[in-house]
Parts: sequence; structure tokens; C-alpha cells
Amino acid sequence: MPDLIKEIITGVVENVVKELLKKSHGRTTTKRKKRQTRSASTGRFVKKTSRAARPARKQVSRRRTAASRSRQRSR
Repeated sequence: MPDLIKEIITGVVENVVKELLKKSHGRTTTKRKKRQTRSASTGRFVKKTSRAARPARKQVSRRRTAASRSRQRSR
């Protein structure tokens, strides 16, 4: 009986390991590298402007749902 349980457990573990290895293949998605631009005159890398320099987006008001309006009324 213990041999049977041991055999079942090893079979299950082997199948799980096989499934995991089959799905992984050691492949990962290609990572994009940010390219640096060089100055035409000096040949050095040019600093990029930060996103903070851009103006902020205008906020848009969100319409309330009927449920939230009724909840507001009942207070």
C-alpha cells in the first residue's frame, strides 16, 4: 500500500514538473532598450526632456450613475 501511494505521488510530481518545463522553454519577451540620441556637433549623448515639462491633462468630470445619485439622496 505505501508503495502504491509513493508511486502515485511520484507520477503526479513528474507530470507537474514536465508541464511546467514544457510551458516555460526558458524564453522571455524581448526587452526594449531606450535609445540615446547623440548630438550632431559634439557626438555626446543628449539629455531627454522630462515628462514633467509637459502641461498637465485637463481633468474630465465623471457622470454619476443612477445608483450613486439615489444613494446620495437617501443620506
